[in-house]
Amino acid sequence: MAAARRARAGGGGAGPGFGRAAEPPAVPQGLLRLARRSGQLNLAGRGLTHVPEHVWRINLDTPEEAQQNLSFGAADRWWEQTDLTKLILASNKLQSLSEDVQLLPALTMLDVHDNQLTSLPSALGQLENLQKLDVSHNKLRSLPEELLQLPRLRSLLVQHNELSQLPEGLGQLLSLEELDVSNNQLTAIPTSFALLVNLVRLNLACNQLKELPADLSAMKSLRQLDCTKNYLETVPPKLATMASLEQLYLRKNKLRSLPELPSCKLLKELHAGENQIEILNAENLKQLSSLCVLELRDNKIKAVPEEITVLQKLERLDLANNDISRLPYTLGNLPQLKFLALEGNPLRTIRRDLLQKGTQELLKYLRSKIQDDAPGPNEEPPVTAMTLPSQSKVNIHAITTLKLLDYSDKQAAEIPEAVFDAVGANPVATVNFSKNQLREIPPRLVELKDSVCDVSLGFNKISSISSELCLLQKLTHLDLRNNFLTALPEEMEALKRLHTINLAFNRFKVFPSVLYHLPALENILLSNNQVGSIDPVQLKGLDKLGTLDLQNNDLLQVPPELGNCENLRSLLLEGNPFRTPRAAVLAKGTAAVLEYLRSRIPC
Repeated sequence: MAAARRARAGGGGAGPGFGRAAEPPAVPQGLLRLARRSGQLNLAGRGLTHVPEHVWRINLDTPEEAQQNLSFGAADRWWEQTDLTKLILASNKLQSLSEDVQLLPALTMLDVHDNQLTSLPSALGQLENLQKLDVSHNKLRSLPEELLQLPRLRSLLVQHNELSQLPEGLGQLLSLEELDVSNNQLTAIPTSFALLVNLVRLNLACNQLKELPADLSAMKSLRQLDCTKNYLETVPPKLATMASLEQLYLRKNKLRSLPELPSCKLLKELHAGENQIEILNAENLKQLSSLCVLELRDNKIKAVPEEITVLQKLERLDLANNDISRLPYTLGNLPQLKFLALEGNPLRTIRRDLLQKGTQELLKYLRSKIQDDAPGPNEEPPVTAMTLPSQSKVNIHAITTLKLLDYSDKQAAEIPEAVFDAVGANPVATVNFSKNQLREIPPRLVELKDSVCDVSLGFNKISSISSELCLLQKLTHLDLRNNFLTALPEEMEALKRLHTINLAFNRFKVFPSVLYHLPALENILLSNNQVGSIDPVQLKGLDKLGTLDLQNNDLLQVPPELGNCENLRSLLLEGNPFRTPRAAVLAKGTAAVLEYLRSRIPC
């Protein structure tokens, strides 16, 4: 009997290729019986290399239990079966889908994400009832034209593939409400997109788009548009007519100004961080009366206009890491503002300790200053923790008593010789050259190698690390955040005492391999880069590592072996495109994440 069941599960010779050693794991008959009753079949994560023929024929063939001449209860009447409407084949090893998919004409949802598909069958075009198709996280290089024949398709998810272009006729999918083509290699958008008048969500993030077609403005139902991480320098003025738009993401592009959006009366969120915006146009701000979130971090904004106070519904304002030296005091009157980020700006009238007290204390301070007279043109502004460059000189007292060499916030392209000359024979333990315009490591830094242990070079324009830095063998703290780094030299292996390195907001696409060879490392801060993978085995070798911050990178998967790094006290992974661990697991904290990962290690 067992042999007979195995033979039937293999198809009994009913189709070509069945009974071969390469046959995928059998689909339990109990699962098929349940699917016939419910109309839903979930085969996710079963290691399938291809879909068994009896799955495609589930509504055509007589079930095995009928052939066994068994008696049936009311719940098992196979002749009263329901047509399959939902099929999930996600997270398998499928390299192709059979044309037999057409044997399931009642399908309304087909999910084959996270496989190895390089193409899709033309028979998909015959699934006229299909409403959702998820083929994301595969290796697709094109979409079949037949896909355009699906009259009821409402959701099409093709993110994380290898698409360089989309079918020109994609606009024929008139019922489409959600389209995600993010994380591909697209350089252009078909003009037929203008026909997608029912589209509500459009994700174009992480492609190679240099411009958006003005025809997008015809999408009168669009509420969410994500263009993050492309090469956009401008936004078509016509986009201003998209009256339904509520969320607009333009982060990580090359914009030099905020787009004009006079007709976007419903816009609630505008995300334009990590661009090249220098000026906030007061007139543009006046048009955004419904805005709740305005995110402009990591730009080159020099001033905030008084008109920002027209944004009476604003709840979050992120201006971190710009060139703002002064804030309008009236900002304190925004009634709904709950979050205000200002770190990384050369503010001259606000003390650093006040910035650290949080948004409400800061707003309270701004309100208290509204009635104060502004300083006259000949008055010297007070010296604060963030005094402007032109008002600062080398602090000899700090050198001699605090062992601190501070030449930060100067916007200097190089460190003057006089700064190093001022050190003389004094031992310097801490160097702060952050928030300048440095493009390289100051060569004379090596003169401090006998004493310096803490170096801050953050918020500059450094694109490579020179050998001088590698000679600072007493270094324990190194801050290189917010630069243009893509790699670290292997010579840094000489920094055997280094236990904290901050590389956040750079341009790393690969985890710097030299970090694996620094045994004293306790903290690796690598958030907001483009790192795609990590080596858990080498990380485990860093037995002192307590903090690993990989937030907002491009990790497609988290290796289960990372769970073996049991010394980690803080593992930060949010903001990456991986599917597991899910957000609910991440929210439980580091210990829960590590335990989850260990549970996924293959036996």
